[in-house]
Amino acid sequence: MKTTRIDLHNHTTRCNHAEGTIDEYIQRAIELGIDIYGFSEHAPMDFDETYRLSFEEMDAYTTDILQAKEKYKKEIEILLGYEVDYLPGHMDERILNAKVDYLIGSVHFIDKWSFDNPEFIGGWKNRDIDEIWQAYFEATTAMATSGKFDIVGHLDLIKVFKYLPKQDIRLLAKETLQAIKKSNMVLELNAAGLRKPVTEIYPSKTLLEAAYALEIPITFGSDAHAVEQVGFGYDAVTSLAKEVGYTKAVTFHGRDRKLIIF
Repeated sequence: MKTTRIDLHNHTTRCNHAEGTIDEYIQRAIELGIDIYGFSEHAPMDFDETYRLSFEEMDAYTTDILQAKEKYKKEIEILLGYEVDYLPGHMDERILNAKVDYLIGSVHFIDKWSFDNPEFIGGWKNRDIDEIWQAYFEATTAMATSGKFDIVGHLDLIKVFKYLPKQDIRLLAKETLQAIKKSNMVLELNAAGLRKPVTEIYPSKTLLEAAYALEIPITFGSDAHAVEQVGFGYDAVTSLAKEVGYTKAVTFHGRDRKLIIF
C-alpha cells in the first residue's frame, strides 16, 4: 500500500517574513521524500501589508510556482495556493477567484488585533482570555460559513502564547467544527505550533478527536517560513492523526480534492 507524504502550507520570501529560495524549499522537500509540496503565500490584502505578498506581485508569484512545478515535475508534485486572512471588508475577489489548487482560510486578527504576532502580545494583558477565545472561534466559524476556502488554517492558533481559557475548549469550538463540516472544508494539522511557546500541534488532540467524530477530513502543513522548517514535525502530525483514527489525508488539484494514504 503506497503512502504519500504531503506538506501543503508553506511560504516564500514574498511575504517579507520568510527566508530561502523556492528552489531551496523544493530541494529540501525532495530530500525529505515529500511527494506533494504546496506553496500557500500570505495573500495580498489592503491591511497589514507588511507581512504579505503585494497585489503587484501576484503574477510573479504564480509564475514562480508554476515554473518550479514544471522544472521539478519528475521528482515532486508542486501545488499553488494562498493562505488568506479572513477579515471582512478586506478580502479581495482577485484572490478568492484566483486560479489555484487551494485556498487556506486563516484567522490572524480579532478586530484588527494581530493576536499571534509577538509585536502585539501586549494586547493579551488587558482583555479577558475566555472572551478572546470566543471571539476567535466566532471569526473562524464565519470563515468556514463563508464557503470561500478549502482548508482551515491552524484551527486553534489562538493558543500560540499559551494564554488558555477557563472554559472547555470543545465547547468553545463546537459551532466552529460544525460549520467546517457543513462547508465541507479540510482541517490542516499544522506543525508550526511545536515551534511556538505553546509547543503543541494545531489543532490539539482534543479538537482533532472532535473533528474525527464529525468525519472532517484532514491535510498536513509545516507552515515553513525557512528552508530548515520544510517538512517540520511531519512524523508528529501524522502520528497524532493516526492515534486519533485517521488513515487518509487530502491533497488538491485546481480546487478539487483527492484522498491519499499517509
